[in-house]
Amino acid sequence: MADILRTTAGVGGDSEARRLLRERDWSATPLGPADSWPPELATAVSMVVSSTFPMFLAWGSGLTFLYNDAYISVLGDKHPAAFGAPFHEVWWEIWHDLGPIADRALSNKSAYFEDMPLLMERKGYSEQTFFTFSYSPLQDGRGQVQGMYCTCIETTGRVQAERRAAFELALADALRPLKTSADVIRTASTLLGETLGVDRVVYGEVDAVRGAFVVERDWHQPSLPSLAGSRYAFDVFGPEVARAGRSGEVVAVANVAVDSRTAAFRDAYAALGAVGYLLVPLVKAGQLVAFLALACGRSHRWSECEIALARSMAERLWTAVDLVRAHAALRNERDQSQTIFDTIAEGFVLVDRDWTVLQVNAEGLRLSGRSAEQAIGRHHWDVWPEALDTDAGRMYVRAMNERVAGRTEYLHPLPGGGQVWLEVRAYPSRDGGLVCFFLDITERKCAEEKLRAADQRKDEFLAMLAHELRNPLAPISAAAELLKIGRLDEARVRHSSAIIGRQVKHMTSLVDDLLDVSRVTRGLVTLARAPVAARTIVDEAIEQVRPMFEARRQHLAVDLTDPDATVMGDKARLVQVLANLLNNASKYSPEGRRIEVGAHATATQLLLSVRDEGIGMEAALTAHVFDLFTQAQRSSDRSQGGLGLGLALVKHLVELHGGTVACSSAGPGQGSRFDVALPLADIMKESVDGAPEGSPAPAAPAPLRLLVVDDNVDAAATLGMLLEACGYAVEVENDSRSALARALAAPPQAALLDIGLPDMDGNELARRLRADPATRDMVLVAVTGYGQEQDRKAALEAGFDHHLVKPVDMEKLTEVLAGIGR
Repeated sequence: MADILRTTAGVGGDSEARRLLRERDWSATPLGPADSWPPELATAVSMVVSSTFPMFLAWGSGLTFLYNDAYISVLGDKHPAAFGAPFHEVWWEIWHDLGPIADRALSNKSAYFEDMPLLMERKGYSEQTFFTFSYSPLQDGRGQVQGMYCTCIETTGRVQAERRAAFELALADALRPLKTSADVIRTASTLLGETLGVDRVVYGEVDAVRGAFVVERDWHQPSLPSLAGSRYAFDVFGPEVARAGRSGEVVAVANVAVDSRTAAFRDAYAALGAVGYLLVPLVKAGQLVAFLALACGRSHRWSECEIALARSMAERLWTAVDLVRAHAALRNERDQSQTIFDTIAEGFVLVDRDWTVLQVNAEGLRLSGRSAEQAIGRHHWDVWPEALDTDAGRMYVRAMNERVAGRTEYLHPLPGGGQVWLEVRAYPSRDGGLVCFFLDITERKCAEEKLRAADQRKDEFLAMLAHELRNPLAPISAAAELLKIGRLDEARVRHSSAIIGRQVKHMTSLVDDLLDVSRVTRGLVTLARAPVAARTIVDEAIEQVRPMFEARRQHLAVDLTDPDATVMGDKARLVQVLANLLNNASKYSPEGRRIEVGAHATATQLLLSVRDEGIGMEAALTAHVFDLFTQAQRSSDRSQGGLGLGLALVKHLVELHGGTVACSSAGPGQGSRFDVALPLADIMKESVDGAPEGSPAPAAPAPLRLLVVDDNVDAAATLGMLLEACGYAVEVENDSRSALARALAAPPQAALLDIGLPDMDGNELARRLRADPATRDMVLVAVTGYGQEQDRKAALEAGFDHHLVKPVDMEKLTEVLAGIGR
C-alpha cells in the first residue's frame, strides 16, 4: 500500500484522501494493516485516489468506505468521519435507496442510474439531490466479490434547472389564454404553490400613496382562509422585512418565531398560517411595485432552487399581469396611446388587415433594431423581410389568414449584426389585423444551451474515464498471473516485467491526461506527439487485447507490410485506437473465428485495418457507428451492447491526428472492416531513435558515482538498487544534512535529489552543493513529485541541471546519466 501511495503521489501530488490513508491506523479496522491489503484492494484504492472524478469504494464484510478528494464535496459535513467508516453508516439516511444497489454489486452485477433522487443530510439539514452513478463489483485474486466501487456525478443543478424550465413552460401555457389579472394571479399562484408544496402563495401590489400593499388574489390550502381583497401596512410584518423589501432583497425565514427579523411579529405571521416565510420583492425604477410571498405552516429551510423559481415567477407574473391589463385596455377602450404600450415589458406591434404597421412600442423598436420612422406606416414585410420565411413569419401569416392565435420562438438577426432570440405571440384583432408581442429570451436560450453542453461533456468524461483505464489492466493482470506461478525462466520473467512496466506507464500517461479536467470539459485534448512506428502501434495494441483473444480462442492474423512506416502522433492514443478496434472485433465475433489486423503505407499515409468474421451490421449503422453513444441493434442478443463510446473515441482521436476512420460491412453475419488512415511523418526531418522501445538506454561504460537522496526510505532504496543493477556505483542518504556531509567528504559525479525533503528541502541542498568548490561541478538531477512548470523553473534556478517527475522514467534518467563526462 505504501508503494501505491508513493506512485499515486507522483501522479497527482499529495491529497486529503492520501493523507487520511497514510495517517489512519488500519490495523484497528476490518481492513487490517495497510501492508497486508490484497493487491486487488490496493490497486482499486490507487485508482480511486488518483481520479479527479468523484469516486469511492467499499471493501470487506463491513463495506469499509474509502473515497478520493473529488468525492469530499459530495459528502459535505460527513467528511472526514466517513473515511474508513462502514458504508451503511455513512449514508444511513438513504441506505434504503443505496442498500439494494450495493447488494446487486456484491452479487457481481453492475448497476447504472441516471438522475436518481436522494434525500441527503450532509449539511445539517435534509436536502433533495440527484445523482448519476454506477456501481461495479470488486473481486479478489480468487475471483470472489469482496467489495464494490462507484463513479458518480451530482446532477442536482441540471435536474432542478430542467424542472424549473418545465414549470416555466407550463406557467406560460397556462397564462396565455387568460384575460384578467385576477385569473393570471390565481393560476400562477396555484401552479407555484402546488409545485413547491407550500401552504400559501400571495401576490401583493404596492400602494405607495397609502404606504400599504393590496392582495387581489392568493392561493392557499383548504384549511386556511383567503386573503383576497386584504390591505396591509408596510411594517405590519416587521420593519426589517419592510426595509429589505423596499431595497429589493429576498427575505428567506426558516422559522418566524426564531428569526430576529420576525420574532416580535409572529402573531401577524400566524394569521397567515406562516412558520416558514419567503418574500420576493419586485423593484422597478428604484421603487417597490409588487411582491410574491410564500408561507409554510412548518419550519422550512428555503433552497436556492425554490428561491430562484419564486424569483422567476414573480417577474413573469408581474409581466403577465401588466400584459393582461394592457390587453384589456386594448380590447375595452381601443386606446391607441403609445404611452401605454411603452410601459409593457415586451415588444408590441399592431398591424392592420393589409399588413400596415400602425403601432410599435419602444421595447419593440429596441428588440427589432428599427426606429419608429423605419416601421410605422410601412408594410410589415418591408420592415422585417428577414422574418417572412421563418417559423415566426409563417405563424403571423396563419394567424392573419385563419384568425387564430399563435406562438413560436425565433432567432432574429439585427440590422447592425448579431442575433436575438425572441418569444413571439400573435393575436387576431377585431378590425382584421394582428396584435403581436415579442419577448427577449436570449439569456434563457444561452443558459439552456450551456447547460446541455456542460452536461454532455460531463457524461462523455465519465464514460471516457472508465473506458480508458480498463484496457491496460488486461495485460497487467495476465503478466501478474504468470509471475504468480513462480516456475518461469528468466526470459519470461523479464518479458512479463516489461509488459507490466509498459502498461503501467501507459496508464500513468492516461491519468496525467485526466488530471487536466478543465481542458477535457472544454473539449480540448493535448497530444504528446513523437515519431511512432506502425510495428509499435500494432504490437502494443495486440498486447492489450491478447487475453481476450485467447479466452475466446480467436485467431489473430497480422500483416505488417510496412512495419517501419512512421507517423507523428501520441503513441498511447494511437495504441488505444487500434486496441479499441481489435477489442470490438473480438467482442462481436464468435469464438474460434479469424480476425485480421494490417498495416501498410502509401506515399502519404499509414493505413491500419481491422477485419473480423463477426456479426456484421446493417448499412444504416455503418453511417452512424462512430457517433457518441450509438446503440443500434446489431443482433438479437443485446448482451454485448452496440458500438458506442469506444468507436466514438476512436474517431475523435484519429481526427486529432489529422486522419480519418471508416467502417464497412456486407451486412449482418458477414463481418465488419475498420480502416484508419494517418498522415505519414516526414522521416527526413524527424530523428527516430533506433533503440528497442521500452528498454532503457545503456549506462555509461565506466561506472558513475551517484548519490541518491530521498526521505522516503523505500523510494530511495529501490531507486538505488535499480541504478546499481544498471552498473552505477550508488550511495543512498535519507536526510539532507547527512547527504551534504557525504557529498563534501567524497564528491559523487552526480546526485539525484528529492525536492520535498524535511529540514532542508532539495532546492536548498542544491544551492549549498553549488556553493562549495568541491561539489560545484557535479550534475544535479531533481527527482520529485512536483511536476508543474513553476516547480521545474524553481529547481533549475536553485542549481539543478535536470528535472524529472516521479515515477522516474528510467529511459530518460539513463539518457541523462549517459551524457555525464561526454
